[in-house]
Amino acid sequence: MNEGDFQLGPNPAARRIVVAMSGGVDSSVVAALAARTGAETIGITLQLYDHGEAVGRAGSCCAGRDIRDARAVCDKLGIAHYVFDHETAFREAVIDDFADEYLAGRTPIPCIKCNMGPKFTDLLALARDLGADCLATGHYVRRVEGAGGPELHRAVDPARDQSYFLFATTPAQLDYLRFPLGGMPKARVRELAAEIGLGVAAKPDSQDICFVPDGDYARLVKKLRPEAEIGGDIVDESDRVLGAHRGLIHFTVGQRRGLEIGGTPEPLYVIRLEPETRRVVVGPKRALAVGAARLGGINWIGGDHRGPLTAKVRSLAKPVPAILDSDRLIFDIPEYGVAPGQAAVLYAGERVLGGGWIMATERAEAALA
Repeated sequence: MNEGDFQLGPNPAARRIVVAMSGGVDSSVVAALAARTGAETIGITLQLYDHGEAVGRAGSCCAGRDIRDARAVCDKLGIAHYVFDHETAFREAVIDDFADEYLAGRTPIPCIKCNMGPKFTDLLALARDLGADCLATGHYVRRVEGAGGPELHRAVDPARDQSYFLFATTPAQLDYLRFPLGGMPKARVRELAAEIGLGVAAKPDSQDICFVPDGDYARLVKKLRPEAEIGGDIVDESDRVLGAHRGLIHFTVGQRRGLEIGGTPEPLYVIRLEPETRRVVVGPKRALAVGAARLGGINWIGGDHRGPLTAKVRSLAKPVPAILDSDRLIFDIPEYGVAPGQAAVLYAGERVLGGGWIMATERAEAALA
C-alpha cells in the first residue's frame, strides 16, 4: 500500500476525509497523508477524560496538552480541527465498566470498549454528519480489499500490530474506516512526521491506559468503587488459607508478585478470583494451563471460521492454533494466563476473522476429558 492511499477512488480531490486525532504522532501523520491526497481533511478530537489535569501530570490521551498538540498539527497542515466533549459517554461506557469488571474478578480491556463505543461508533457518526467519505485513524492494522469486500488484516510491523483491539469492528464500520499506517513500521511514521515538520515527531507513545496514565489501576477503582478495598483470604485449591489480601483489584489471573506468601515448595500464581467469597485462589504454574475457553459477545468480521485458525488471548501474546466449536475455543496446546474479561481474537493467517470475550476457562485436563 502506498503511503497515504485512502482508496477514495479516481478523484480524491473532490472528497472529504475525517481523521481521528489524539494529539500523538500516529494520528498526526495520518492527517498529513490525508491532506496530501488533495481531499478536504478535517481533524476531530474527542475529549474523553482529562486525567492529566486531575493528577497534575500531562501525557494522557485526549488531555489538555494532547488537544493542543492536535490543534497545532491541524494549523500546520492548514486543515480544520474540531473538539467534541464525550466525557460523560466515555465514563459510562468505558471507565465505569472498567471498575465493575475488576470488582467482578475479571481482567478488563478498556481500549477495546473504547473502540466499540466512542471511537468506532460516536466518531463514525460525527464523520458521517460532516459528510465525510471515510474516517481515518492511526491504528496499526490493514484494510485489504478482498473478493467479498474489505477485510481487516494484521499490520506489517508485528511489533506495532493493534488488530487485537479491533476485533469488535463490524463489516459496516470497516467499509467506512481507513488505516493508512498499517503498511509502515513505526520508524517510518516518525520519519514522515519529521519530514513534514510536525511538532509531535518525537512525542513519546502513550504506555498506559489513557485514563490511568500513572498505571495505578487500583487507586482509580477504589475511588470509583470504595467497596473494592474490602479484603479476603488467599487460599490454595484445597481451600487452605495461606494469607490475606487487601482487595481483588490488586490481582489478575497469572499474577505471581504481590502474594506475599512464603514457605511454599514451589512458586504460586493467581489461578482464579472469586468475587462472591472475595477469595484469591492460588496454585502452581501448571494449574494455569487452559485447554478451552467459553466466549461471549462474539463478533464476526468475515471469513471462514471452520478452517484452520489461530487465536490470540492477550494483546502481547502470539496467535496459537485453535478450533472454534460454537462458542467454545479449544486450544491445540494448553495456553497459560487466560483470564475471564480478556478477549480472544481469531485469525486466518494475517486476516482478522473476529473474536469474543472470554467468559470462562477450562483447565487443560478437563478440556480433554
